[in-house]
Amino acid sequence: MHFGIMTRMLSLSAALLIGASLSLPAMAQVTKAAPTDIMMTVYNGDMALISDTRRVTLGTGEEVVELPGVSSQIRPTTATFIAPNIDILEQNFDFDLLSPEKLMEKAVGDFVEVVRTNPGNGRITRERAKVLSVNNGVVVEIDGRIEVLRDDDIPTRVVFPTVPPNLRADPTLSITLDSARPGARNANLSYLTGGLSWASDYVASFDEAAGTLDLQGWATLTNATETTFEDARIAVVAGDVAGVQQQQYDRYGNFNPRFNPQFNQRGNIRGAGTEGSDQERIGDNLLYPLPGRITVRANQTKQVGIVDAAGLKAAKLYEYRARGYNTNTTPQAVDVRVGFSNTGAALPAGILRVYQRDASDRSQFIGEDRLDHTPGGSDLAVKIGEAFDIRVQPTVTEDKRISRRVRDVSMSYKLTNASKQPVTVQIRQGTSGRWLDTEVLSESQDHREADAYTYLWDVRVPAEGEETLTFSLRERSRW
Repeated sequence: MHFGIMTRMLSLSAALLIGASLSLPAMAQVTKAAPTDIMMTVYNGDMALISDTRRVTLGTGEEVVELPGVSSQIRPTTATFIAPNIDILEQNFDFDLLSPEKLMEKAVGDFVEVVRTNPGNGRITRERAKVLSVNNGVVVEIDGRIEVLRDDDIPTRVVFPTVPPNLRADPTLSITLDSARPGARNANLSYLTGGLSWASDYVASFDEAAGTLDLQGWATLTNATETTFEDARIAVVAGDVAGVQQQQYDRYGNFNPRFNPQFNQRGNIRGAGTEGSDQERIGDNLLYPLPGRITVRANQTKQVGIVDAAGLKAAKLYEYRARGYNTNTTPQAVDVRVGFSNTGAALPAGILRVYQRDASDRSQFIGEDRLDHTPGGSDLAVKIGEAFDIRVQPTVTEDKRISRRVRDVSMSYKLTNASKQPVTVQIRQGTSGRWLDTEVLSESQDHREADAYTYLWDVRVPAEGEETLTFSLRERSRW
């Protein structure tokens, strides 16, 4: 019999166990203290700081204080219990939680009562049974015979004489302390825990005709622990706390451009903002207190609003990003992006989903992109897809080695537009890397520089027409 079957068998007996007392050492008085005020700070990396206040009434001398309601994924080594006039002697985290499966596991070698009800006449029989094994089923000994408890048409339940001392109804931290004086006092418990995380989710309504964007941001809280936190005051931290920096070089010592700190992976932050945020800072990170008191239940996801910005200036953009110099035998689709500036709103990292109204005034989803932590006033260009009828075909027309340190490269970009409106496509040409000095030798139209490694050309392509961009670059090695 599997544990799922066993759970159904034991469900009727669970009510009998609620009032059962634990076997506790006689040497120390035991006091229970539930949380009365919970504060929670949630970080991006599956970590949270919990701090709660508990009212405890202590005697004098050695005493055990049981603190139920802690996170089931508490990091016990981070726990701090502070109260006036006490010395901490020992602390234990009991995470073996009370459940039908655990009850049966702990009963191996002990006696239980098996109660069966005859479905035909309602007759109840009770038998004393010794639990022999719970390995892929429950094996018991009853009056010298070996029997496997089955999930059949005969209602069966198992009654346990007591709760094993090492099983708890809730995750519990127990503190053994020495109290210098008797009386009631407030105590504070704080600890770090896994299983609690948050992420930002954004909904953007883009009005292409008006050139505006409305942005709403949500803090999405996820509680993957077995603990419910009632009426908590919650703040979320935007930033990377104690993050490990990725290596810039691979295991062979070669430079890896994916980890270049000067290269934005997703390419949606085009200009870092300089606007200060009104958000409280903790270290170099932003702290977002969530409004009111919030209950986050065990294994629950909850969303709370943190950003609301309307009427941001926005525009649709077309672009093609080239890393290095390549020839494609087939035309390539260009990226479609929505460009805007997050004036006055620092944006924690998260997913931004863009919606636009159709001709029937219905809101339609048109794409999503992931944002990095973005300071206020930054220029962004979030990718929402690829253009259906705008294509680019790159061709290397010349690649000449002038000397050991000097190389000349010539490129041709043929752009076609099958739509009925003229468009501007931005060609973003990445160079070969930071070990080279690059200069433009010739070009069919003027360029701009996005950074030390990227040249930009804004190419106007007529409706149902085509245009060609050409340029030549010289790369000179610094070594």
